[in-house]
Amino acid sequence: MTSTPPLRQQCPPGACDCHRERLLENPDADLRILLLTRNEEQRLLERLENLKDLADLQRMQQKLQEQLGIRLHIAPGFNEVRTTRGIEFDFEDQPGLCRKTRQAIPAAIRRSMEKNPEIAWRLLDSHDLLGGL
Repeated sequence: MTSTPPLRQQCPPGACDCHRERLLENPDADLRILLLTRNEEQRLLERLENLKDLADLQRMQQKLQEQLGIRLHIAPGFNEVRTTRGIEFDFEDQPGLCRKTRQAIPAAIRRSMEKNPEIAWRLLDSHDLLGGL
């Protein structure tokens, strides 16, 4: 007897644009994102708030992609970057990814960068914005 893992509960009608129903209707759909329950999301956000360095952030990006199918791109914005607000977070379109989760992940990473500015500096340097300083 196989038991299915718990799936994320549906958002209230009109509160989200995750298209969960469309995902569940498609038999070939990748349902990994629905494994991110609210409890698991809280654990993920806590982990993202306590990043150690840029390599740790990159490992977490890789794990998000491997385990949940979430593709997150992080790069400096087009304008001048004076605070962590100048760093852009872009999610590839993915059915099942809740609007609140799309907001909470970047917020957790920004809090981590504020606690440990070295992460933001290394990110900027990896895009050659500090000019090798």
